[in-house]
Amino acid sequence: MTAAQLIAAGLLDAPGIARTVGGIRALQRPDGAIPWFAGDKLDPWDHVESAMALDAAGEHEAARRAYLWLARTQNADGSWFANYADTPEGVSVAAVTDKTRETNFSAYPAVGVYHHYLATADRRFLAELWPTVVAAIEFVLRHQRADGAIRWNPDGDEALLSGCSSMYQALRCAVATATALGENQPGWELALSRLGHALTVHPERFTPKERYSMDWYYPVLGTVLRDEAARRRIDEDWDRFVVPSLGVRCVDDHPWVTGGESCELAIALWAVGRERQARRLLADISTQLRDEEDGMYWTGYVFADLAIWPQEKTSWTAGSMLLALAALGGEPATRAVFGGEALPMPLPVECVAESCVSAR
Repeated sequence: MTAAQLIAAGLLDAPGIARTVGGIRALQRPDGAIPWFAGDKLDPWDHVESAMALDAAGEHEAARRAYLWLARTQNADGSWFANYADTPEGVSVAAVTDKTRETNFSAYPAVGVYHHYLATADRRFLAELWPTVVAAIEFVLRHQRADGAIRWNPDGDEALLSGCSSMYQALRCAVATATALGENQPGWELALSRLGHALTVHPERFTPKERYSMDWYYPVLGTVLRDEAARRRIDEDWDRFVVPSLGVRCVDDHPWVTGGESCELAIALWAVGRERQARRLLADISTQLRDEEDGMYWTGYVFADLAIWPQEKTSWTAGSMLLALAALGGEPATRAVFGGEALPMPLPVECVAESCVSAR
């Protein structure tokens, strides 16, 4: 049923969808881990994006194994490391290549686990993964600053707009998971509200990264902004980041469009009712970056040189395409986590002195 909904987006036929799904499945290791490509690294955020794409395509057992890998490799403090190597022995803690513990990477499994629950209605598995979600969210919230923003890692005080927007979505999904299991997490609700207030009212609390397109569209993708505020944000920088007939720049001063950013922007466009623009972006990316033989997608295209770069086809680029197709095609779980209407809303928050507190 879900594969049919991906096809309903009208951009790929059934064999095309099957090749893309098969391409991601071919990269998944027996232990459930999904590296970027064979022999390369794995990071928790992109691993989750690929797992969500598998669920959107109806490959629920493969997605389940991906989440069990996360549960097995979670650090004692609730985090995951930034990078794990794809080695002949498997992607394991022993193969860590970057020991940074990013809060955004550790929060995002909450989105994937809730998405899996919505896709499968498997409450038993949701309960099995609940301790993993709790530990991860508690790790993240230990790094929430007094002003509501969340530090991007434990070793500094810097907060990033794109990462915090993603964590806002993750907190909403975590609270939804708690509700589904009959758990009570008022502290999470308060943290969500303080973060949302910082994101919508206090942009000065985040390190400026305006040259990156992710800082432009992530408040919409992460469900922070909706309606007129979201559409206004999209319009303000459309011409700076979107290259007609090619896709979305990763950074505004480089002639490089990327599949991941383009597909994520397409999801954001769908969320604010701009499906025609979303379909146009996905069609452009399929023209430039899709390898029809295996159904996978190159990471990016340097249009000044008319060249594919880098020479890699990543699981998460294909995953972002499948998720965009799922949103456009009407797949309920994907629409729920990226649409946001069915996710828990933040509490009212007001500013008091130099910090913001719950108005409740």
